[in-house]
Amino acid sequence: MKFSWWKILAVALTAYAIAAGFLFKVPQLPILHETIRNLYFHVTMWFSMILLLCISFYSSIRYLATNKQYNDILASEAARVGVVLGIAGILTGSVWARYTWGAWWVNDMKLNGAASALLVYFAYLLLRNAINDPQKKARIAAVYNIFAFVLMIVLMLILPRLTDSLHPGSGGNPGFNVYDLDSNMRMVFYPAVTGWFLLSVWMLNLLVRYQKLKNHAYQI
Repeated sequence: MKFSWWKILAVALTAYAIAAGFLFKVPQLPILHETIRNLYFHVTMWFSMILLLCISFYSSIRYLATNKQYNDILASEAARVGVVLGIAGILTGSVWARYTWGAWWVNDMKLNGAASALLVYFAYLLLRNAINDPQKKARIAAVYNIFAFVLMIVLMLILPRLTDSLHPGSGGNPGFNVYDLDSNMRMVFYPAVTGWFLLSVWMLNLLVRYQKLKNHAYQI
């Protein structure tokens, strides 16, 4: 079985980020302290989720333009992987909130917006399962997916900046770029982002191949 270089790089960078994320020294910032290590996991998962949802959004547009089944499969599976990464982001964020804000969940626009965006994509996946006709399902799902992506941008990236928020980078609260993220953290954070990007694309690649094989089996 062919094993591309980027898959080896994905495993190496992710393994390095996990090990270094727990072992390397981090700056002792007020309130955050050792919890800043979650930056290597929580933030990178959200970044990867957004990457996958961007792929899903673009693929839905391509499907409406070309009517090619591959684009529908890519849109569906990218959204599926994106939702999984979003759930992981919610869970790691909840743990972080518990040790910095004192609660597993707080009434914060950023958190509520992220949860709402995930519910929108859950509805997308349910919609796909509710329609039997393949072409009708693909077209309706593609239109819904475009609106879901726009709504995700509004809920997660626009509204939190317009309201008060405890979350870094929202509602006037400074982001991590203004903190003293020293060279040790940069040595872990950037490889972690790259590793999670590659790992999420690998997951997408496997699911797309599986769906193509399954569709081919049904056509025989």
